[in-house]
Amino acid sequence: MKPQRSFLLIFTALLCTLASEAQHGYNPAPPPPPPPGYYYYGPRMGGGVYMHPAPPHYRQRKPQQPKLPPFEPALHLNLGYGFPNLDQYYMADFYGAYKGNPSQVGPMNASLDYQFSRYMSLGIMGMYGKVNMPYYDYNTYGTAMRGTLEGWTIMANMMSYIPAGPHVTPYLRVAMGVNIWNQNYVDYDAGTKINYVQHPPDFAYQFSFGCKFNVSEHTGLFIEGGYGKYIMNAGLSFKL
Repeated sequence: MKPQRSFLLIFTALLCTLASEAQHGYNPAPPPPPPPGYYYYGPRMGGGVYMHPAPPHYRQRKPQQPKLPPFEPALHLNLGYGFPNLDQYYMADFYGAYKGNPSQVGPMNASLDYQFSRYMSLGIMGMYGKVNMPYYDYNTYGTAMRGTLEGWTIMANMMSYIPAGPHVTPYLRVAMGVNIWNQNYVDYDAGTKINYVQHPPDFAYQFSFGCKFNVSEHTGLFIEGGYGKYIMNAGLSFKL
């Protein structure tokens, strides 16, 4: 009986060893990836997989803001043409005569601005404009005189930028300075110059809201609307 007993003990030990190795060596395959909008909850290995809808902050991604390029200080040259020339409202008034339809030039404007931060620049702005206006007699409705008003303007220019992306930049413009006038009123029949007319204001200003569109790294277009010397203004911008 001893050999049989020994055989049973060896056989039992062998079975226990195989069972232990099978238990430790078993490695179940990982669960499949969850479908969109779901995530795994609970045991991931062996004990079953439970899937529940993902929380809203998992399913909704926040829109990414456009990345702005690194800022570098720059010098900008802006060349524009405004319309209409609001200097027409500074033409002199005369008793017994009324104003006709004016013809105008400009104001043509240029500014040189140093942008020292992403949000602001300071510079100088210059303008030139000319207005020609006929005056008509109230009684005869004929031409009584002709007037010409030329204006050169120099203003300190401040621009506040609102970065919206690498290609579009809204901005606010505030400019203040002085007007230099040359006015001439001539009697239509006599051909003599009329003196002692009221002088236009020397103080000049312009407030505008506009947008700059960057066509290339050094060239852009701008358009703005405001009040002061003009209502609408558009032109080219160059990064020097």
